[in-house]
Amino acid sequence: MFSVSPTASSPHAFTSFNGRTRDGVTVAGRRSMLKASLAGVAGLSLPGLLAQRAIAGNSAGQQKSVILIWMTGGPSHIDTLDPKPQAPLEVRGPFGVIPTALPGVQICEFLPKYAALMDKLTVIRSVDCRNSNHEPNMVMQTGNLAAAPRVNREGDKFPALASIIGRERRDAMRDLPPYVVLNMKSRSHVAWGGYLGKSHDPFLGNDVGSLFHLPGGLSTDRLYTRHALHEQLDRLRRDLDLGGSMAAADRYSQQAVDMVLGQRARNAFDLTQETAEAHALYGKHEWSQQVLLARRLVEAGVSFVTIDLSNHGASGTWDTHGDNIPPYGGIWNGLRPLLPVFDHLFTTLIHDLEQRSLLDDTLVIAMGEFGRTPKIGTQGSSDGRNHWPIVMSMTMAGGGYRHGQVIGATDRDAGQIKERPVTPGDLAATIFHHMGVPRDITYEDNRGRPRFVIESGAPIAELTG
Repeated sequence: MFSVSPTASSPHAFTSFNGRTRDGVTVAGRRSMLKASLAGVAGLSLPGLLAQRAIAGNSAGQQKSVILIWMTGGPSHIDTLDPKPQAPLEVRGPFGVIPTALPGVQICEFLPKYAALMDKLTVIRSVDCRNSNHEPNMVMQTGNLAAAPRVNREGDKFPALASIIGRERRDAMRDLPPYVVLNMKSRSHVAWGGYLGKSHDPFLGNDVGSLFHLPGGLSTDRLYTRHALHEQLDRLRRDLDLGGSMAAADRYSQQAVDMVLGQRARNAFDLTQETAEAHALYGKHEWSQQVLLARRLVEAGVSFVTIDLSNHGASGTWDTHGDNIPPYGGIWNGLRPLLPVFDHLFTTLIHDLEQRSLLDDTLVIAMGEFGRTPKIGTQGSSDGRNHWPIVMSMTMAGGGYRHGQVIGATDRDAGQIKERPVTPGDLAATIFHHMGVPRDITYEDNRGRPRFVIESGAPIAELTG
């Protein structure tokens, strides 16, 4: 472990900050706190920080971002975006359909705002989600078919696409985390840094307010001491186990200093800075407020924000197995109440990004991990649908891509892909294309072997033109 000698004769990289001398006598200013904090962490984090700074990050797409609205549990494609109104009742389900802004295209009756916005959206009805599962939800968030921990003991090691993007853009925004997860109800709902290491795990925004507000009994003045600052950093590092690398510790320490002391992060996570009109626009629902926060984060410069659109820590609120299988609910009682909430938050986000001239730079994706069975009433229920890792539907908007289209199709009962399959690799390649990340980049696994992030896949040509 690196250390800083207490003797004045032992120089270190932060000597010029005079970290043990406060600026002024009566005023405890931000500069003094910054000096103390940098002096306190200099011995620990300086080598790694300088080494990383010497490595040029990918500067392409530095203003680009992604918002992934993760509909945890797997929303029913046939009851939402790929209805089959002419099919028998046991296939088509209990919902009606409505026309959209795209001639001849129909969707679920409980998505009227979405339907009116279809000319700005792309619906993909032929997503090949084979191998995808949940708890943990890895394949679609990593773009890798082997990222299936239930059948592959190393399946949880494949890094999230967001973690890869964060690695490639490590120098783009040093005082903000590149990958943020909001509303996380369970670790199994999102993908992590995996082979990249703990330093590329997502920053969890659930309790971020505690980072910027002093706990009871701790005055601002006390934070000027190195000891108190270390206590704050330890709180941010509590999830690091003994197996974490020094690089991870360095990054967490530096990120802690940047975020606790930096005004950019404070502002980005502070929803109270939004106007009353903005809060009213998004609405009071917890999910809507998380989406508003996601907009603030990408506006500030965060590269990738994933919202865990779930209410509980089981396999997910969209896992509509049936009313007799709590806590999931079935299609009518479980799925129906979710759709108006999603309809509002998704369309509000798209309109808001467009009005702020952010939509072309922000790729918005709404999806889950798979679809649902073509026939209703599975698992002994009269109203539920089981997992269907054969095909699913998803939505993409923004990113400067060509929208107002439906890509792909399923057969008459929405059970099989009929035309134009889109794979997890294709989705990953499209995200990388938007972010300016090369498709052929690699990372090293635990054995030091290089692995391609995208083993097969290409950007979706209908979008990229």
